[in-house]
Amino acid sequence: MRPVLFTILGFDVQTYGLSKAAAALVAAWLLARAFERRGLSKDSAHALVLWSTVWGFVGAKIYYLLEQAPSITLHDLGGMGFTWYGGLLGGTAAALVIIRRHQLPGGIVAGAVAVPLTVAYAIGRLGCFLSGDGTYGRPTDLPWGMAFPDGVVPTDVPVHPAPLYEAAAAVLMVAVLLPIGRRWAPTRVFGAYLVLSGLARLAVEFVRVNDPVLAGLTQPQLWALGSIAVGGA
Repeated sequence: MRPVLFTILGFDVQTYGLSKAAAALVAAWLLARAFERRGLSKDSAHALVLWSTVWGFVGAKIYYLLEQAPSITLHDLGGMGFTWYGGLLGGTAAALVIIRRHQLPGGIVAGAVAVPLTVAYAIGRLGCFLSGDGTYGRPTDLPWGMAFPDGVVPTDVPVHPAPLYEAAAAVLMVAVLLPIGRRWAPTRVFGAYLVLSGLARLAVEFVRVNDPVLAGLTQPQLWALGSIAVGGA
């Protein structure tokens, strides 16, 4: 594990932060190309990614802090500690504002963002894995179980490498979304994204360490079921 990739002039370049920056840049590039193919402005794509990323991080942090309340510490306020569905809420809110401000066709945008969003998620999860940020799963004696003794959140016990599972699921999602994106209506493509991402999170949560909150399901699994329901509607 490499929580710090390298040091420049005494400044540590963190794997976690760099992976998130790389994810945003790749998403911006992919979305700009997708917009161009649909006759939309690249500048609108860049604005969409920029503000969705900023407010996605804000939403992810706020949601995480709400989960930790009332036992919030100074460590919780630092650079680690984000939740995917909080980020989805914040990013979606920002995206809706940009779509309205730039007068973009919402349905076409929905179809265009599916693949860039999935690729960005895969890159971000690889960053989580390399930094050992604590999003791994339960202890396991399976051959691919991994310990993270040098991670940001260290563990000497072999655990499920859950971020790798999610990154692999994202790669499979792209393999499905690319061909259907050429044949299906944009809103159906986005619906497929919601269903596939929900199924992936629902499955991975069974090896994660989150506590169940309702009917034996964790909070992320409840969000995942909502995603599946909306996408399949």
